[in-house]
Amino acid sequence: MAVANPTLRPAPIDAFPTATSSAQSETEKVLLQHLPADPTAPPTLNKNPHLQFLIRNIVQGFPARYTSQDASQPWLMYWTLQSFSVLSVGIDPGNKQKAVDTIMAWQHPDGGFGGGPHQAAHLLPTYAAVCALAIAGRPGEGGGWDQIDRKKMYAFFMSLKQPDGSFLVAHHSEVDVRGIYCLLVTATLLDIITPELVEGTAAFVASLQTYEGGFSSASQPYYAPPSPNASNASNTTPTLLPSPRPPLGEAHGGYTFCALAAWVMLQPFLPVPASSQPHPHPHINTRSLLRWLVQMQGAPAELGGFRGRTNKLVDGCYSWWVGGAFALLEAVGVKVPPAAPSSTPAGGEWDDVDDSLLNRKALQEYILLAGQHPAGGLRDKPPKHADSYHTLSCLAGLSAAQHRVFPSPERRRVLEGAWKAADPEPTTTTDALRKRVFTDALCYTEEEGTETIVGGAGNRLNATHPLFNLTMTHTDAMMGYFYGQVVPRRGG
Repeated sequence: MAVANPTLRPAPIDAFPTATSSAQSETEKVLLQHLPADPTAPPTLNKNPHLQFLIRNIVQGFPARYTSQDASQPWLMYWTLQSFSVLSVGIDPGNKQKAVDTIMAWQHPDGGFGGGPHQAAHLLPTYAAVCALAIAGRPGEGGGWDQIDRKKMYAFFMSLKQPDGSFLVAHHSEVDVRGIYCLLVTATLLDIITPELVEGTAAFVASLQTYEGGFSSASQPYYAPPSPNASNASNTTPTLLPSPRPPLGEAHGGYTFCALAAWVMLQPFLPVPASSQPHPHPHINTRSLLRWLVQMQGAPAELGGFRGRTNKLVDGCYSWWVGGAFALLEAVGVKVPPAAPSSTPAGGEWDDVDDSLLNRKALQEYILLAGQHPAGGLRDKPPKHADSYHTLSCLAGLSAAQHRVFPSPERRRVLEGAWKAADPEPTTTTDALRKRVFTDALCYTEEEGTETIVGGAGNRLNATHPLFNLTMTHTDAMMGYFYGQVVPRRGG
């Protein structure tokens, strides 16, 4: 157990204890027990136990407790495959082919992917299945990429679209911004995103921002009644009002990441604001969003982990959902400077001299000290068990804290110069939009010389694409294929 450190002050308490304050106090006590007895010893990412955890799951099958995840089979596959990718571990051809064959069994005959064979199509497993194919799949017969029915998938997406620009996550289901994120990622990767598909979606996403600055899952649309003097059927449709559209629920880390990433992917489709427009251009308040994201990082007594909501406990999965969101801010005009390398030992005071809004060192320490399960895999926090979801979320968050990945103007120019227009009308608006979507997505680049790796080079992970949670290599390969482009080599 670590020696008590006077700088690790617990959260303040008062004379009125509640279940929330008691849980907070107990969590801080447990977390502080995971500080190293020797504060000068660098924390280690125990890669081998984590690899064994992943190998057991994908080769032997998941333990019986995962039966409850029967409708999340694509997610289990994606979490496992992407964890290998972040750890820089390749998958042999035989297991890749098994993965592809399994994934394609989830494709619904009417478009999209379900949570398992013969299950209803749903936006969330569709994202997971396509991202898993980006990792394990390939072009050609049996490779999965050419077997994706993009025409039916687009029709499935359109069948879920609502009048206010939102989408149901599945037929006869609810609206949720996580589904919108999953749809936009899939449509962007597969070159099926269109103005028709995303009409009104940006305004819906903007309506989800709460008074705190983060985003909720949905909002309530209001409509003006049809004109009583309507002379034809086209005038009997209620008109969607730009306001009020109150958010439904509180700001949440998962919803906020999905809303922000969706907003970034929608940038090519936002109209140019004009003074003649009756309503303002859809916008989000980046200042309040930034303030909320910063406030979600825990105090030293919480080892610098992230929470997903105000007054909630820190949780390893928000290392990605909140910690990973900082890399998206530059795409909407917010500069996030890299942290200066620090030699402060684990358990000591953090000193990033106000040069970073995200304390990357502290986040890495939370994952390395509290997020790793001794038997392999990563977790929410001790004493909880490891699971596939937290394993990837913690690894992705650790990667985001190690690397500064940003939309590079130079990389964008290279991509624009290499773009091959579609024939026979290379100057059409459609092709210009495709080019913008393609370059916006692939211009993200790791800034050289700004790595901040707690514990030394042995803890280094692959950089993760901030929008998709795929490696840059897999993102480049899939988008290059479906857009019919040769993606210029990075770093060359």
